[in-house]
Amino acid sequence: MGMLIALLPALFLGSNSVMTAKIDGKPSQGTLGTTFGAFLFAVLMAVCYTIPHAGASFAFNPRIWVVGLCSGIFWTIGSIGQFSALKPLGVSLAMPISTARQVVGNALMAAIVLGEWRSLRVWVIGIIAIILVTSGAILCSARDSVTDAVHISAKNMKFGMIALLISTIGFMMYFVFPNLLHKTGYIDNAIYNAPDGNGLYYMTAMILPQSVGQVLAAVAIIVLGEHNQSLIFTRKTALNIFTGLSWAIGNCLIFISAANPNVGQGIATTFSQLGVLVSTFGGIVILKEHKTRHQMICILFGTLLIVAGAVLMAMYTTT
Repeated sequence: MGMLIALLPALFLGSNSVMTAKIDGKPSQGTLGTTFGAFLFAVLMAVCYTIPHAGASFAFNPRIWVVGLCSGIFWTIGSIGQFSALKPLGVSLAMPISTARQVVGNALMAAIVLGEWRSLRVWVIGIIAIILVTSGAILCSARDSVTDAVHISAKNMKFGMIALLISTIGFMMYFVFPNLLHKTGYIDNAIYNAPDGNGLYYMTAMILPQSVGQVLAAVAIIVLGEHNQSLIFTRKTALNIFTGLSWAIGNCLIFISAANPNVGQGIATTFSQLGVLVSTFGGIVILKEHKTRHQMICILFGTLLIVAGAVLMAMYTTT
């Protein structure tokens, strides 16, 4: 059951970039609308589950709120970077590259910083799984030199790659921060393991402050960075609320899986990146992004490698 829950975020998160690209609008509108949707979900989660089961004192624990706020701010930085890359690169190119970088970053953070990979065997298998997923993502983003030379300029490619680098750092910190603060002792075991050693209360309680951090950071970027408050109250921002609800469900399932000792950070984040399959084919089918026969062959082989890597990670690096 734990592995099944860990697989579900791929569906919700993978459709995110397709929905945002379909709605169109500025990256800040996509990010802000998504945060509004995430906040609505977080309030419902707090009212319907966290407070009734864990209690108000747990739900509003100051330390959990510090962790959640910081994690939410990191997510907003990652989201702005990713949405900024969608237009210049296209969803079917930007998302596989983003996936490869996140898989490598999150898996190594889980292994090195959180200490989830505890034997040479697990390290070898984990590295092979990372290579498979990364190679698959690269194949999915294969370019046709003639066609893409027309569609993606050198300037757009450079801008998109820088945006994805910023995105990778933001998303990596957003994923690892809740577990990292437990590792350092800031979040004690009693809070982290409640109620039955699976971290369910901690991860669900963190969703509300996380969403607050997301909204505050997104509004700050629009007001202070773009100096255009009118972007907050637009139709495209409102439509992205539905994107946020989809993202919030996937986000909740990721953190529940990451706290589960039978799954762990490395597997939870790797499985969530299987959403690249949804975004890649969604970009082709729904957004009508053109692909040559050569690119489609690469995408099919890339898909097989990504699935193989994820399965290998789940079967042999489980903590």
